[in-house]
Amino acid sequence: MNNEDPNAELPRVESRTLDPADWPDFRNQAHRMLDDMLDYTETIRQRPVWQPIPEEARQRFHGDLPEAPSDLAAVHEEFMRFILPYSAGNVHPGFMGWVHGGGTPVGMLAEMLAAGLNANLGGRDHVPIEVERQIVRWMRRIFGFPESASGLFVTGTSVANLIGVLIARDAALGFETRCAGVAGSSKRLAAYASAAAHSSIGKAMDISGIGNGALRRIPVDGRQRMDLGALEKAIEADRRAGLTPFLVVGTAGTVDTGAIDNLDALGSVCRRERLWFHVDGAFGALAILAPDLAPRLKGIERADSLAFDFHKWGQTPYDAGFALVRDEALHRNTFAESPAYLRKEMRGLAAGSFWPCDYGPDLSRGFRALKTWFTLKVYGAAALGSIISRTCALARYLESRIAATPELELLAPVELNIVCFGYRAADAQRMNPRIVVELQESGVVAPSSTMVAGRMAIRAAIVNHRTGTEEIDALVEKTVALGRAIEAEGTA
Repeated sequence: MNNEDPNAELPRVESRTLDPADWPDFRNQAHRMLDDMLDYTETIRQRPVWQPIPEEARQRFHGDLPEAPSDLAAVHEEFMRFILPYSAGNVHPGFMGWVHGGGTPVGMLAEMLAAGLNANLGGRDHVPIEVERQIVRWMRRIFGFPESASGLFVTGTSVANLIGVLIARDAALGFETRCAGVAGSSKRLAAYASAAAHSSIGKAMDISGIGNGALRRIPVDGRQRMDLGALEKAIEADRRAGLTPFLVVGTAGTVDTGAIDNLDALGSVCRRERLWFHVDGAFGALAILAPDLAPRLKGIERADSLAFDFHKWGQTPYDAGFALVRDEALHRNTFAESPAYLRKEMRGLAAGSFWPCDYGPDLSRGFRALKTWFTLKVYGAAALGSIISRTCALARYLESRIAATPELELLAPVELNIVCFGYRAADAQRMNPRIVVELQESGVVAPSSTMVAGRMAIRAAIVNHRTGTEEIDALVEKTVALGRAIEAEGTA
């Protein structure tokens, strides 16, 4: 009789996890960390918008990879001292530099819940995908897309624009392009966007293999909108040259000035010319939630694909971009793969008819939908629309302050929530960038700079729901004070 232990030859595996050894102590520390972030948001006005990073803080992040564990409280303290004070500052109401949303405490809590759940939304049959599908249904309805349209959360509009370009490419060349590449087709494609369109369109053309040299930058009118006559001439010229026009990109809220192309007219051009109509609505598309602004988006419902961000005007924490596509079959055929390890089943965890990995480049996908779902559920679409309207009202208030201030001049029409202006000076091209930097370093307000019709502009993008007239007044008064001081330097 063999009395030997049948498991004696099996390798021994140490019993160890990364969960806390002392859950009560961990829970107390977790609550302190949450309270610190709530305090940060509640008292944000008492902090500078942005401040230069001291060398001591920067050097903290030049150390070697840690081999030994560290105490959670000590790492949290390092975060509080060396990370939190030196962020970009877009939570602050004085941040007006780029089109960054301010986030909300609700979104922060939802992000915590999503992290705890640790869901991978690439596929499989679980309710987090149903949450994303619900938001797809909501977006179909508010933008007037058919019930058969598909949608997908992505990191941001740059990726959503890429998705639109790739679908348009494959619709024009055939889906065999996924195998043969664009070099396998005899067609030479051409696309069209305004001179004010975002740089991600050119990058998408590059990544798609078509090449950004195939993107025609169409001149803009006095309101920074695409010139329709110039567009039609460019399409005609390319056809005569033997090229295949395939895509027009309209912009709902240009990055420099907030201009909205004539989307309805662009839709008509695309229908007549049989071109794919993509709309880059990174921030401007969500103006659809504001009754006073929604009419400016007339024609967006005609788009074949639409890209926008919830983390801008939607105030959802980063990142939460979104792509909406009219033809679900074209969308799926551009991205779907069927490897054995992603086999779909009729039952079990591998069931479910909608696997998001079949509609975009990512297999591993975070639960971006949850913070967006919480934001829409807790605040409601009407409240978000009201915030969007308010940021535009603040832009008009800034416009009026500029008009009433002799030292300042408006450099572009105020279409939505972006105001481009400058300090009047003989050497404005040199002075205005310096004013921007000094405003940022003051910690009071943080605009950015851009070029408008060849002139250097101070650019204020009012996106944060916390921004009020006091921040606008501070921007105007500080700009004038800095301009006067710089002028005085030159005469001293």
